[in-house]
Amino acid sequence: MSQKAAEIYVSVDIEASGPIPGKYSMLSLGACVVDDPAKTFYVELQPINDEFVPEALAVSKLNLEHLKSNGHTPVQAMTEFEKWIKKIARMRVPVFVGFNACFDWAFVNWYFIEFLGSNPFGMSGIDIKSFYMGLGGVSWNQTRSSQLPDKFKGPSKQTHNALDDARAQGEIFCKLLLASGERSGG
Repeated sequence: MSQKAAEIYVSVDIEASGPIPGKYSMLSLGACVVDDPAKTFYVELQPINDEFVPEALAVSKLNLEHLKSNGHTPVQAMTEFEKWIKKIARMRVPVFVGFNACFDWAFVNWYFIEFLGSNPFGMSGIDIKSFYMGLGGVSWNQTRSSQLPDKFKGPSKQTHNALDDARAQGEIFCKLLLASGERSGG
């Protein structure tokens, strides 16, 4: 894989109670190392309020009442996630990778800043959809996971469980990286 040794790509997916952080809650967070998907992180969080969009909860199948008593506090969840990132990164720079990263990044960044004061990913990340758009020379509409050629899909399925989806998108990104190296001669 054509990845700088000083970086580690981390596929991240979240499920939320609505479309924007602060007004709505991040309910679960899953992550895996792109080139070592056995290294994973998963946590369910207590909601920060009672706001939700019914369709968001229907997609994730997460229950706010259950999470209020069984989820980790946002501080606990983000502290554990930060520790995991530091453990897997060691001396490398962790790079956030997401499929439609704008959505997932917004929540992860907001939660890190709001509850811990800093984000171990820094202020950027890689959007798999944009990466594929550039690599494949396709339109934005053709970057949906259902539109991706089979050669870029892995064995994991996207189920709207944050860890399942982090694994599936990590597999996609790994294959896209390999293809980008083949195109550039790397």
